[in-house]
Amino acid sequence: MDSAFERHCSELVARERSGHTAVLHDNLLYVWGGYMSVAEEEVFLPNDEIWVYELDAGIWKVCHMDGDVPPPMSGTCSCYMNGHMYIFGGCDDNGQTNQMYGVNLEDGKYTWKRIMHEFGSAPSPRDKLSCWVYNGRLAYFGGYGHKLLSDLDRRSGSFIVDETSWVGFLLLHSTIHCFCLQGRAPAPRAAHGSAALGYRGYICGGRVMETRTNDIHCLNLESWTWSEIIPLSPTPVGRSWHTLTAVSDNTLFLFGGLSVDCKPMSDGWLLDVETKKWKELEHPFKNKPRLWHTANPGKDADVIVFGGSCDYILLVDTVSIRGRRIGIFQKERANFFFILGKYEKSEHIISAKGDTNAAEAALCKWV
Repeated sequence: MDSAFERHCSELVARERSGHTAVLHDNLLYVWGGYMSVAEEEVFLPNDEIWVYELDAGIWKVCHMDGDVPPPMSGTCSCYMNGHMYIFGGCDDNGQTNQMYGVNLEDGKYTWKRIMHEFGSAPSPRDKLSCWVYNGRLAYFGGYGHKLLSDLDRRSGSFIVDETSWVGFLLLHSTIHCFCLQGRAPAPRAAHGSAALGYRGYICGGRVMETRTNDIHCLNLESWTWSEIIPLSPTPVGRSWHTLTAVSDNTLFLFGGLSVDCKPMSDGWLLDVETKKWKELEHPFKNKPRLWHTANPGKDADVIVFGGSCDYILLVDTVSIRGRRIGIFQKERANFFFILGKYEKSEHIISAKGDTNAAEAALCKWV
């Protein structure tokens, strides 16, 4: 049975997709969900399979999933904790959801389990949200959805486009907590970037009402206190559908997204949270934008970029999706390099080591 469902060969490649979710552990990238464009129609990717990319070998495999399988979705939020991938929220054919699921990534069975909380009230249905993992808890922020009637008088318990609050989900006891926050909270938003540095959770940009922002906020996950970071340097333009990834103890990496004037972006920026200064990262693929992709932190400060669209999906009939490419922004000796594999007839990863000029020269060549 396993051999019928698990196909593993050098020619196997994950389908192109946007709005998917991904986690990375032990040098393996796990990709689930999302959608693609078929004959000008948006089609969800199968929900009963998970794609695994072995970074060292450069090989994909796909594994069958069973159990309490979630519906096909996009815009869900995933994280890795204690050998499991947990997903919350997302949008399926019936709209936004507030269901939570977990799957063991280490036992080889890939059996989904629906997580039922025993205490507290679940957040209202939403997609395009973010989360952090800290001290055995999953903290969720923002997203887009519709407020439930039961939420109208529960101000501290909902956090959606018209309100902002937080929830910590303690998996050990299946308990949902709504924390009273201190400081000035950021405006409610969706499709923002988020990352964690130790006990600090960061958000950047996102869709706020009718605009896209570039503001940066930090939440202390121990004291539950908000603070805004005011940059002391030129900043990236406001955007949504971008990614924010931790690459060192004090550095965040921003990539891609959709700008305030609906322009797909391909720029990369580094933020030093201590000096509060942004620095744009030069790379040779400025003409290859991405939005609604994933960007996971790897070993040695690598950033693994997968999937995403290169067009504004709400303005075009046919979506150009770049999901068969694995991009790796790699930090080495304080320099960043871009490793990109183009998956067509051949599957290779172009690797550039050494100084930045040599890296860019090597990366200008496509397989």
